[in-house]
Amino acid sequence: MGSVIEIKGIIRDFKLGQETVHVLKGIDLDIDRGEYVAIMGPSGSGKSTLMNLLGCLDTPTGGTYVLNGSDVSTMTDDQLAEIRNKEIGFVFQTFNLLPRTTALDNVALPMIYAGTSKANRIKRAEEVLTDVGLADRMDHKPNQLSGGQRQRVAVGRALVNKPSIILADEPTGNLDSKTSVEIMGLFNDIHAAGNTVILVTHEEEIAEYAHRVIRLRDGVIESDIKK
Repeated sequence: MGSVIEIKGIIRDFKLGQETVHVLKGIDLDIDRGEYVAIMGPSGSGKSTLMNLLGCLDTPTGGTYVLNGSDVSTMTDDQLAEIRNKEIGFVFQTFNLLPRTTALDNVALPMIYAGTSKANRIKRAEEVLTDVGLADRMDHKPNQLSGGQRQRVAVGRALVNKPSIILADEPTGNLDSKTSVEIMGLFNDIHAAGNTVILVTHEEEIAEYAHRVIRLRDGVIESDIKK
């Protein structure tokens, strides 16, 4: 399969006034292509910081991060933005959709940054929305959709550029339990189609869907268990 993520000795420090806070204290982590991983840990464990690093939203203080063969630990902001758009599909707890824009245009948005032609953007966005079960909601705006439907739009947007990784941060945090089960079923389908899925969650029942659970505590990996 080969690794899609290789992290060696990742350190992330933050300066708070005169103090330095050591949030990640030398993390080593390999994730293979096609894995389904949950990252767990209590507040302050470093899981959000790790997710920001994995998603190329932040750079480490020390150590190396190789994503799909590219060393991203030393990239400029512009290079990181390009890698993010090409290699990573994000799904957030708060959906992060544009409120005045249709489901179709929300999903097509990453392809504008990727330089895809308009005709191809529409075709691909329609494909993806059909895949996530929203073929009949393409012209609806977010306020005309339920929470679960909004999250499906967000998942579609994450998939649209065919990224190496789907990175989901508390993807069911704003959803009721029935809708959460539906959305996690969608992640199972995405994984079954060959995608690498990384979930960040504090909920044990959501982590149960993953095939590998990594637990952080105090900036280090406490356990890493494959099912």
